[in-house]
Amino acid sequence: MPEEQMSERKLLILFGSQTGTAQDAAERISREAKRRHFFCRVEALDNYNVANLINESLVVFVCATTGQGDPPDNMMNFWRFIFRKNLPPSSLCQMDYAVLGLGDSSYPKFNFVAKKLHKRLLQLGGNPLLPVALGDDQHDLGSDAVIDPWLLDLWEKVLALYPLPPGLGVLGRDVLLPPRYGLHFLDENADDGDQPQQEAGRDTPSELRPFAALMVCNQRVTAESHFQDVRLIEFDITGSGMEYSAGDVVMIQPRNSPEDVQQFCQLLCLDPDRRFVLKPSEPDMALPAHLPQPCTIWHLVTHHLDISCVPRRSFFELLSYLSPDELEQEKLQEFSSAQGQEELYSYCNRPRRTTLEVGQLSDVWVPLWVKKGGMKFPAKPDTPVIMIGPGTGVAPFRAAIQERVAQGRKGNCLFFGCRQKSKDFYCQAEWEELVKKGFLTLFTAFSRDQEEKVYVQHRIRENKGLVWDLLSRDNAHIYLAGNAKEMPAGVTEALKTVFQLEGGLSTSEAEEYLAALERSRRFQSETWS
Repeated sequence: MPEEQMSERKLLILFGSQTGTAQDAAERISREAKRRHFFCRVEALDNYNVANLINESLVVFVCATTGQGDPPDNMMNFWRFIFRKNLPPSSLCQMDYAVLGLGDSSYPKFNFVAKKLHKRLLQLGGNPLLPVALGDDQHDLGSDAVIDPWLLDLWEKVLALYPLPPGLGVLGRDVLLPPRYGLHFLDENADDGDQPQQEAGRDTPSELRPFAALMVCNQRVTAESHFQDVRLIEFDITGSGMEYSAGDVVMIQPRNSPEDVQQFCQLLCLDPDRRFVLKPSEPDMALPAHLPQPCTIWHLVTHHLDISCVPRRSFFELLSYLSPDELEQEKLQEFSSAQGQEELYSYCNRPRRTTLEVGQLSDVWVPLWVKKGGMKFPAKPDTPVIMIGPGTGVAPFRAAIQERVAQGRKGNCLFFGCRQKSKDFYCQAEWEELVKKGFLTLFTAFSRDQEEKVYVQHRIRENKGLVWDLLSRDNAHIYLAGNAKEMPAGVTEALKTVFQLEGGLSTSEAEEYLAALERSRRFQSETWS
């Protein structure tokens, strides 16, 4: 196709991805766009110069939602920019766009980022091609249950605006698209002094560089007879230069076991010591972050390829082009099609099959870094705190309570729940000692130790007078952490009941009071599925 025709059919795909799922979906859209002869770019939102958005005519946004309605780390800067109040309402009037959201309906703020972005783009004059799509990880087929029909509608709308050039049709699935990157192996006998050299992490901000920390504690905190093996793990970060505060999240960067790496190299007939330089197939395409140039196969597979994950649909699509067996090709193509998703789920997701059998990390030296954020504890020294942490949700509160106790701060109220007092009452001795010393007020709920199940929300209702007094009289802060499925909704309902029964608020007033606590950061939550 002539270059001038391609320039008229440009598609920009921007993604915000925390675990790679949104990026995988963005790259899938890119492949389908290339089959329709679009010149396509795929970039993380924070890698894109957002000031150029006013010049884009066709953009697809793929955005995950993390935590309690938070944007992924690689779209934080974009998120702050796009919500500037001084942006003109006609900024994006030349842009046609579509938004695909990826979320989990077990979280209270399901697909909050995609919904809010779609609304904001509308406010700035953007022209939506489709309603926002809301992929749900809780669906049996995952987000593909929404993505598949949405993409059919998307291409119908897009091709109506940007028809295929005369004489060209959509490339079939039997056509293998060119790779995004090429591995250019180095001649080990040649002088490679002119080869580009790049140390891993050289240009990476210090707060994002992992530190090889020594694991100094790996202690089981559940009874041996309990079905869950929950552990307290501690690392020595002496010499790391890291700074952290209570509530920060430790990010651990795993690596594949040597046995799995060796197996992978054998399967692909690769020399693990062979060095290569990675080169993009298109100009201006960014190289993967943190990958050294040149690099060995062993380093690539050990640190950068997730060979122990449950493979995504795109993995089977790629394999279908590489298999020499016709029957196998057909099965792989079925797995990568919309019609074959139920069978793929039964074959791959339900039994948790992985690219290779999951390897165990045997080395105690684990790269990690501290991610600023997570749950923040901004309460003033004389401000009481109400902490609601059933199960492993109590973990961030242990650090916060230890810090407050070290500072001599009382007014620490903890609601803790677990199954059985004898099996998974985390940090029991520590809490009971603090109660004796007057530093902690503790309420416990053990769901399997009595005939009727008792959860933390029941204890909140039972102690409604204390909770309301702490909030209304002492300006207490509330922190919630734990499983995202049913617990957060149960706790917020219990709190609203307290507001009504003790504060005399109406149903709508209780809703607004809780929302006001959230806006002022007096109510924060950190939950996970």
